[in-house]
Amino acid sequence: MSQIERPLFIAGNGSSPDVTAEIAGSKAALIWQMARLGLNVPPAFVMPTSLCAGVDAGDAAALDALRTGLDTGIAWLEKTTGRRFGDSRAPLLVSVRSGAAASMPGMLETILDIGLNTETVHGLIRTSGNPRLAFDSFRRLVQGYAEVVLNVPGARFEERLADMIKREGVESETELDPDALERLTREFRELTLQISGHGLPEDPREQLKEAAIAVYRSWQSAKAYEYRRLNQLDGLKGTAVTVQCMVFGNSGGNSGAGVAFSRNPATGARELYVDFLFDAQGEDVVSGRRTPGHAERLAARLPEAAKGLQEGIGRIEAEFRDAQDVEFTVDGGELYFLQTRTAKRSPRAALHIAVDLVHEGAIDIKAALARLAYIDTDQLAVARFAESAQAIATAISAAPGVATGRVAFDSKRAKELAAIGEPVILVRPDTSTEDVEGFAVAAGILTAVGGRTAHAAVVARQLGKICLVGCRTLAIDEARREATISDTRICEGDWLSLDGDAGEVTLGKREIVLELPPELAEVERWKAEALAPA
Repeated sequence: MSQIERPLFIAGNGSSPDVTAEIAGSKAALIWQMARLGLNVPPAFVMPTSLCAGVDAGDAAALDALRTGLDTGIAWLEKTTGRRFGDSRAPLLVSVRSGAAASMPGMLETILDIGLNTETVHGLIRTSGNPRLAFDSFRRLVQGYAEVVLNVPGARFEERLADMIKREGVESETELDPDALERLTREFRELTLQISGHGLPEDPREQLKEAAIAVYRSWQSAKAYEYRRLNQLDGLKGTAVTVQCMVFGNSGGNSGAGVAFSRNPATGARELYVDFLFDAQGEDVVSGRRTPGHAERLAARLPEAAKGLQEGIGRIEAEFRDAQDVEFTVDGGELYFLQTRTAKRSPRAALHIAVDLVHEGAIDIKAALARLAYIDTDQLAVARFAESAQAIATAISAAPGVATGRVAFDSKRAKELAAIGEPVILVRPDTSTEDVEGFAVAAGILTAVGGRTAHAAVVARQLGKICLVGCRTLAIDEARREATISDTRICEGDWLSLDGDAGEVTLGKREIVLELPPELAEVERWKAEALAPA
């Protein structure tokens, strides 16, 4: 195995000397830097981007290098943690995550809880004293593996989950007891075998190998390809694979998972912008399938974790001199930092943040102008409706501004309407990255569930689209291609308007007026001074 194909190690002690984005992907490189800052980062190792093309093509040498690297990396994690992969008494569990040289939020795959099987699940119960955690994690692994490795539709698992919730007479999955979750895990395994002809392997090393291969191969997925096309990232060589020790946000009421932005990515305001779910894993937040709470709830229940989050994010932003998007987990009250990246932001926020960072002395004018060079000045205009209107519903604002357009219930119809020159409001049950093609042509997005920091909301914001999520009164009948919003019937092609500042949904087509933000004048002055003769 050549030097470039060997695993790289990340931990507070024993890290590899230099983990770069080109070799290990930006996600792993930034985890490495967080560990160097002294933040609480779960140990991890990385299989490099150089293996991606070969694994994708099924090249025998690349697959052998991957297997050898995974074995080497797991041995290092076992030594670091004192746990054993596949052990029935004190099992080591890991996540397998993607990471290209440039961030592609939600476009590549992740699988959590790898290492669980019918024996190690009882080892997790022994070490944690928490049977609910064990079986909740096991059913998540079965679903994640089936979706990513075996291409089983996620909707089939969501149907079984909804049915179990109904049978148990509870309101949500967080109320399912260990017995119900054990039965649900069994049903998930049977469903996987029935649909795919394969099941979750009992051998943890087989789970790990197949998960890593699937993550590498997600580089060629349709949504990843479309994201690279939209963002001019065709020069990227592939994804790396990061294998990281699991920490459990789903271990009870003093645990949870969240995403925090060091500044408001919609407006640019200097404020912590947090979405957090108690008793949850990170995919619950970023998938857009559940609607999280905000920083106030975290601070009220776990003040020490909230304080540590604020301090840690401050250190991260100071290190990178830019707004950051940080994923974190709280396990039994202990805060862990899982990843950071430069925050995707709306054009309006990009302007505000760049000007503020200059005023704060974090960057100079030359750096600020370079960060704003890609932004079309027309995108910086602040849109508002010319006249007021009665809202039929409210929702959570994930991106500011206003939009008016004809309703489309899927990306295909959105593209058809856009092709004939119609503005589009894409209306979906949740914010899924599968809808990235629809995001690209829509003026605005409205969803029934989801949070401000879900991957799809992040992508919508980056594309400059108005985005409202978590509209509780929205119910979509995809078969009949219609919806109701607060008992008002909406059909495909109807006009709908979104106010991303007020978080309001209104009926009909509305006139939009544009105003230039005050920061733009300062930036134009910088440009003039830069061009002036010495």
